[in-house]
Amino acid sequence: MFSERLTGEQSLGQDFEALSVSKRLVRSVSQKLKKKYKGGRGEEVDDTRGVSLRCLTLYGRGGGCKVGADTSDEFGDTSSRRRSSSSEEGKGYKMICGTEETAVDCFSHGVKERFWRKHNRKDFELEESVRNSRMHIFLPDDILEMCLVKLPMTSLMTARLVCKKWRHLTTTPRFLQMRRDGPHQKPWAFLFGVVKDGFCSGEIHALDVSQGQWHRINADILKGRFMFSIASIQDDIYVVGGCSSLSSFGRVDRSSYKTHKGVLVFSPLTKSWRKVSSMKHARSMPILGVSEVSSDFTLNQNRLDRRFYRSRVGGVSDVYEDPHRLSLRRQYRNAFDENEASLLPNRKSYKFTRQRSDQSSAKGCRRFVLISVGGLGSWDEPLDSGEIYDSASNKWTEIQKMPVDFGIVCSGVVCNGMFYVYSETDRLAGYDIERGYWIGIQTTPFPSRVHEYHPKLVCCNGRLFMLSVSWCEGDGQIGRRNKAVRKLWELDLMYLTWSEASVHPDAPMDWNAAFVGDRNLIFGVEMFKIFGQILDFLTVCDVSDLGASWRHISRNHITHELDASSCMTKTLAVLHL
Repeated sequence: MFSERLTGEQSLGQDFEALSVSKRLVRSVSQKLKKKYKGGRGEEVDDTRGVSLRCLTLYGRGGGCKVGADTSDEFGDTSSRRRSSSSEEGKGYKMICGTEETAVDCFSHGVKERFWRKHNRKDFELEESVRNSRMHIFLPDDILEMCLVKLPMTSLMTARLVCKKWRHLTTTPRFLQMRRDGPHQKPWAFLFGVVKDGFCSGEIHALDVSQGQWHRINADILKGRFMFSIASIQDDIYVVGGCSSLSSFGRVDRSSYKTHKGVLVFSPLTKSWRKVSSMKHARSMPILGVSEVSSDFTLNQNRLDRRFYRSRVGGVSDVYEDPHRLSLRRQYRNAFDENEASLLPNRKSYKFTRQRSDQSSAKGCRRFVLISVGGLGSWDEPLDSGEIYDSASNKWTEIQKMPVDFGIVCSGVVCNGMFYVYSETDRLAGYDIERGYWIGIQTTPFPSRVHEYHPKLVCCNGRLFMLSVSWCEGDGQIGRRNKAVRKLWELDLMYLTWSEASVHPDAPMDWNAAFVGDRNLIFGVEMFKIFGQILDFLTVCDVSDLGASWRHISRNHITHELDASSCMTKTLAVLHL
């Protein structure tokens, strides 16, 4: 009987070699052989061809080869389990008949992976656990903060895109305070108020001074808003007042406009905006000043309606400088003494205040006030009133008005706790923030200036400077003052005398140039239209040097797409980020 079976298989193999058959025909033939030789050994293998005879008989009803599956009657019995012929330990697969293109694959699509996962589930779970453990290996938060806080500003913004945890970690108050107190900050210049195609674009152009690269920040909240003023407090920028057109939204149109009294705060570190308390009066282009005050600072409001102010002359005692106002000083002497005494708390309250101050300083809490004076009102009228904003209470409070004969304020800055303002009539005054009254300052005669160019006051490390344009002699033209130059002057706060510190290298083409003092540096931006083109120059001066030399840090990088109106509406702020 065995010889007959071999003879039948040989004859069937010869027939298969002569014909090309399909997989379906092969399955039917294998089933017939199984029924015919059911009593024989089903595990025998044709050594000449290397094909398991049982492999062809394991096509189930659901389709797909079940090679390597458990074929025993009992599910738990693994004695009769066979490994796939396509595995490394199984025998190599060879074609049954025809060429290699017609070879029969024992596995349907995806069946091999499912059987491998079923019978190797423990190994698969172990491999997945190892892979997940590697993915969840993180640095501690404190070490990660130390690494992220040292990144430059641009790299820090890129690091926030890695994951939500990094974004949350780099926006917490603790991280921002570490960044603020660390030595890794670099100066950034922010240019506001640019106009494109006649519309207020609401874009902010930021310059990384250390890298010399410009970045563009979208600020949709500022679209349609122009003629506002900005001031920097730590790592935030305050946008105060401004106008917006009523007839054509977004355009710089002063024929029909609305004056705002709202205040917005922009944080470059988080690229977020927030609103704070609005001013009491609507203002456009107000003169701003920022000062740091003590934690127990209180604003005096008992002299708001009194328009007199003290005066100061360099090198002269206050008793003899103004004898004609002696009676006036006697009249308000008691009021001054009471107010000054109220600023000095008693001994018990001093101890308690000192403890609170030390505790707040330990936490890094600093208190700032923002002063806003002058500007234009809702009817385009010059304002002589002023307000002060307390960041701790988030409230605006009116302060004493400026003197009647002072004139229109064109520039101002806070220096050593005094808010200095300069008028178009060449008068200088200071507002004592702690005591709450104005002081008229009489200095040595100031050199003649070109009145079309308003002077700009800046402060650098407790030193008061002013930039003004004056006439000087041209090259080789003695006695003919026909050349306009922009000079940097410094005021001696003890003797109140002006001295020339430096000369700006560029010709004063921009009558509305913006200058900002930051530590030992003075940043300036000039933007003007000439020969049908808009040009811009960004310069910086280091006043710590004896010569106070100027240098250019950017030229014509942003004006190729701006309108000429940007020369009038631009504003500048400098932060260390």
